Amino acid sequence: MTVPGEPGLGDVDLTDLDRFAAGFPGALFAALRGNAPVYWHAPTAHTPDATGFWVLSTYDTVAAAAADAAVFSSERAPGAAGGGTLIEDLPYGFAAGVLLNMMDDPRHQRIRRLVTPAVSPRALALFESELRARTAAILDAVAARGHCDFLVEVAVELPLQAIAILMGVPEGDRHDLLEWTSATLTYDDRELGTSSARSQEAAAAMAAYGTELVGAKRAAAGTDVLATVARATIEDDGGTSAPLSDAEVLMFFNLLIAAGSETTRNAIALGTAALVEHPEQWALLRSDPGALAGAVEEILRWSSPTLYNRRTATRAVELGGRSIAAGDKVTLWWASANRDGAVFDDPEHFDVTRSPNPHLAFGHRSHFCLGASLARMEIRVMLEGMLERFASITLEGPIERFRTNKHAGVKHMPVALHPH
Repeated sequence: MTVPGEPGLGDVDLTDLDRFAAGFPGALFAALRGNAPVYWHAPTAHTPDATGFWVLSTYDTVAAAAADAAVFSSERAPGAAGGGTLIEDLPYGFAAGVLLNMMDDPRHQRIRRLVTPAVSPRALALFESELRARTAAILDAVAARGHCDFLVEVAVELPLQAIAILMGVPEGDRHDLLEWTSATLTYDDRELGTSSARSQEAAAAMAAYGTELVGAKRAAAGTDVLATVARATIEDDGGTSAPLSDAEVLMFFNLLIAAGSETTRNAIALGTAALVEHPEQWALLRSDPGALAGAVEEILRWSSPTLYNRRTATRAVELGGRSIAAGDKVTLWWASANRDGAVFDDPEHFDVTRSPNPHLAFGHRSHFCLGASLARMEIRVMLEGMLERFASITLEGPIERFRTNKHAGVKHMPVALHPH
């Protein structure tokens, strides 16, 4: 498809990862929202598959596409060989159509229902005391030194420990899983649509580990999330019950390790950075613990840990006055929607008292994040722990980021911790 360029935007290349090296390019997306809320991104030298895609940048267009899963598929266009939720096509039957987040209903919802009880508010309420104890241990260890890499020593640890418990993964293995996940999700040594020796080795190690673990779960009588999914049966479209395929269970393992650690750690890190940069907001939270719930939501809006997800149009459709053809790739930029001034007053201001705050950090409708309640609890418990211990936190150097346009990936964040 060829669509004329948009006026007033200049050079737009969202597949040039260097444009995300210093964080989300907010000024560029403000221009997109103002000039072309449904923008045709022609392929560039950086674009995978040499195929253009649509860019949705406003709250209304992103929410509309996310709400219509029948037209905007997470899986593929009918009969297509590839699809998924990344800009680059992933093979159907290997990733697209097998990973839960790259799967359409009704199978998507059937598998989700297997996991929902483990992350329900009732189940998580029983888990909160464990999270508090672990948070205390994490923060006490760094408080004793007064300095730390906040990302590596704090923000990573709580989500990673939590997902290891919920999935029944040996805690001693968690840092291997983190290293493998980071290598497969980030692009420090490669471009979009390509792999490197490091990413290939990490993917192979993750698959070997996951295959062995899933086999052990199927043979035992555990009640953790992975064991539940590994031994479950669900109905197919014909009403016949059968276990999930080996590929589905392995991809489920990969997804939960990544989603359970990657997104929340970045929210905790970037949320803390925002509080460091807005000391009046830190002071407000210290004086009014009742503002914590609002702070969690503002941290999620502000950090927008998942920058975009892709969909594929299953048929021709009109959106925002533009004609999208069947088979077109469509990208939903959550991070841009969360800074849309049509929905959020003064969106570039970090305000823990913001209300209402209908952010889209967890997605929208059928693919709303399964772990939303867990992520909110982890952020809240970590905030409470920090406020109890520290009068203030200061940055001791620049925040170092991963090279990616998919996640708000923080690599290092050196801080000084100042106790009460």
